[in-house]
Amino acid sequence: MGKIISTLLMLCMAQMGMAQHTLNATIKDADSKEPLAGATAILAGTNKGATADENGLITITGIPSGKQVVIFRFVGYAERTDTLTFPLSEALTILLEHEGEEIEEVVISSTRSNRSISDIPTRVEFIAGEELEEKGNMKPGDIRMMLNESTGIQTQQVSATSANSSIRIQGLDGRYTQILKDGFPLYAGFSGGLGLLQTPPLDLKQVEVIKGSASTLYGGGAIAGLVNLISRTPTEERDLRFLVNGTSAGGLDLSGFYGQRFEKVGLTVFASRNSNRAYDPSNTGFTAIPKFERYVINPKLFLYFSPRTKMNFGVNYITEDRTGGDIEYIKGRGDNTRRYFEKNKTDRFSTQLAFDHQLSEGSSLTVKNSVNFFNRKISIPDYVFDGKQLSSYTEATYSRQRENMDWVMGLNVYTDNFKEKQTDTIPKRDYDQNTVGAFVQNTWKATEWLQLETGLRGDYIVDYGFVVLPRLSALFKFSPKVSSRLGGGLGYKTPTIFTEETERIQYKSVLPINADENELERSYGVNLDVNYRTGLFDDKISFSINQLFFYTRINDPLLLNNAPGNLFRLENVDGYINTKGWETNVKLGYGDFKLFVGYTFTDAQLNENGMKRENPLTARHRLNNVLMYEVEEKWKIGLEAYYYSKQELSDGTTGKPYWICGFMVEKIWERFSLFVNFENFLDARQTRFDTIYTGTVSQPVFRDIYAPLDGFVVNGGLKLRL
Repeated sequence: MGKIISTLLMLCMAQMGMAQHTLNATIKDADSKEPLAGATAILAGTNKGATADENGLITITGIPSGKQVVIFRFVGYAERTDTLTFPLSEALTILLEHEGEEIEEVVISSTRSNRSISDIPTRVEFIAGEELEEKGNMKPGDIRMMLNESTGIQTQQVSATSANSSIRIQGLDGRYTQILKDGFPLYAGFSGGLGLLQTPPLDLKQVEVIKGSASTLYGGGAIAGLVNLISRTPTEERDLRFLVNGTSAGGLDLSGFYGQRFEKVGLTVFASRNSNRAYDPSNTGFTAIPKFERYVINPKLFLYFSPRTKMNFGVNYITEDRTGGDIEYIKGRGDNTRRYFEKNKTDRFSTQLAFDHQLSEGSSLTVKNSVNFFNRKISIPDYVFDGKQLSSYTEATYSRQRENMDWVMGLNVYTDNFKEKQTDTIPKRDYDQNTVGAFVQNTWKATEWLQLETGLRGDYIVDYGFVVLPRLSALFKFSPKVSSRLGGGLGYKTPTIFTEETERIQYKSVLPINADENELERSYGVNLDVNYRTGLFDDKISFSINQLFFYTRINDPLLLNNAPGNLFRLENVDGYINTKGWETNVKLGYGDFKLFVGYTFTDAQLNENGMKRENPLTARHRLNNVLMYEVEEKWKIGLEAYYYSKQELSDGTTGKPYWICGFMVEKIWERFSLFVNFENFLDARQTRFDTIYTGTVSQPVFRDIYAPLDGFVVNGGLKLRL
C-alpha cells in the first residue's frame, strides 16, 4: 500500500512539474509610472522571454511550476531580478529604476520598432522628459523654440508681421521636412503654414527627429528629415496638469492636460488658450508679434479590448484669429498712411484613428486613418487668399519582431485636395493629388557589433507617375563606448504652390501648378556619425561626443520665377540644390551640472541653370551652448547662448551675425513649480542692426527675416500637477 501511495505522489509531483504557466506583467518607470515599451523579461537559464508592447505589457508562456528567476531589463534602467512562484495569482507591475542621468535612452516609435534608441540603425534625435519641459517653459504656446535650439535645425520666419514660420533641417527649405503628430501627416501643403505656431507642447511625451531621407515609412516630403510629435498616453495613475504663462510682450498661455486609464478604457484631454497683444519693441511701426487669439481642444479615447487588441480615436480642433501689420492700424488708429495689415483666420479640424491587434507573440497588425480639414483666409490691403484643404491618410501595417530581426510592411493611401475661393483674376490654384504607396523595412542584428536596416518603398502619384525609394542604414558598435551609424536613401517632393517663397508674398499673383509642366523634385542623401561616451576623472565627469557628416542633393528644384504680366510661376529649374556639412555635439556632466555644446557647419548651394549661389537664409556657422544646474525635484537653472553667422538673403544682400542669450529658473515643489525665463536678454533684433522692409509704410515690401524681431522678452508662470 505504501508503495502505491508513493508512486501516486511521485506521479502527481511529475504532473505538477510538467504544468505550464504564464507570466503577465506591466513594466513601468519607477518615477513617472509611464510604461516602458521595449523593456524585456527573460526566464533565467532558458531562452524564454518577451518584449513589452507600447503599454509596457509582456507575456511569457510555458513557465514550469515552482520558483523561477525572472530578469527584467531596459536600456538606461537598473536591471531587476525577481524570484517568482508559479502559478501566480495575478498580473504583476514591475517598476524599474533609472540607472543614471546621462544614459538618456528611450524607445523610438518613428521607426515602427520597439527597440531602444541605442539599438536602431537609423539616427534618431529626441527631446523628452525634463528637457521637453525645460524648453516648454521658454515658449509654452508653440514648439518653435523647442526645435530651433537643436543643432542642424532652424525655424525660419516667413512673414515679417504675422510670425508665420517653417522648420529647416540642414539648410533645406521647410517644405522638405515632414511634420507628423503621432505618425500622422497633419501639417502638409496648405496646412503646414501655421503648424509650428498652433502646437502647444504640454501634451507631448517626446519629440523625435530624423535628419536626412526618411521616406521608406512616410513617403514623399521627408527629404530633409521628419519631426514626429508624440502625445502623452493614459496611465493607471491620474495625470492632471495645468500651465499658466504670461510674457512682458503681452502674451498669455493657459493649458491643461488630463489623462488616465480605467482598466478597459483610457482618456486624454488637452485644451489651451493662447493669445498676445500687438507688440512692437522697435520704431518701425510694424508688429514683431501679431495680435492673436487661439483655442485648441484635443480629446482622445483609448479602448483596450484585450491584452492583444486596442484602439484609440482622437479629435483635434484649432481656431485662431491673427492680425499683424501696422501697429497704429491694429490699435484702431489707422488712416490712409497707416493702413497695412496681414490677417490670418484659420480653422483646423482633424481626426485620428488607430487600431492595433497582436496576431501572435511578436507579430501585430496596425490600421490607422486620419482626416484633416484646414481652412485659412489671408487678407492684406487690396488682396485676399481664401482656401480650404481636405486631406486624408490611411495605412495598414504588419509588423513582426524577433530577437535578431524585425519586419515592417504595409500599404497606405494619401489624398490632398485644395480648393480656392477666387478673389481676383488669377486662375484658381485648385489641385487634387492622390498617392498610393507600399513599403517594407527590415532590421537585422547581424552580429553583436553590426545591425542593418534596409527599406524599400514604391509610390504611385496620380499625374506624376511611379517612384521607387530604397534606403539603407547601418549601426556599428565597435565597443561599449564607441558606435557609428551610416545611412542614405532617395526621396521626392510633389509640387504645390505652398512654399516658403510663396508664403512670404501671401500667394499673391502666383500661377497654379500644372502637372504637364511641373515635375517631382527628386533627391538622394547620405549621413555618417560617430558617437563616443566615457567617464573622466574616475567617472566624476561624464563625457560624450557625437560627430555627424551629412550630404543631400535635390535635382530639378521648384523655384519661384517671374512670369509675364507681373506674375509669378513655380518652375522646376535646370539645376540642383545641395547641402553638405557637419554637426558636432558635446555633452559634459558633473554632479548637478550639465553642459551641452553644439556646432553646425552648413554649406547649402543652389545651382540654377548653371549659375551657382548660396541657398538664401542659411547660416553657415551656428553654435549652441546650454549650461544646466539641476537639483532633482527642487531647482532647474539654465543659461543659453546661440550664435548665428551671416546669411545670404534673397535680395542679394547679406544679413548680420548675432547672438541670442537666455536665462531660465524653475523652483519645484511636489505638486507645482514656478518658472521665469529671460529670453534674448541681449535684445538681438533685426530691427536694431538691419531693416525689415523697403518702400513706404502704407505699401511696404518686406525683406527676408533672418533674426528675431521681438527682442528681449520675459515670461514666467505656474505649472500644477495634481
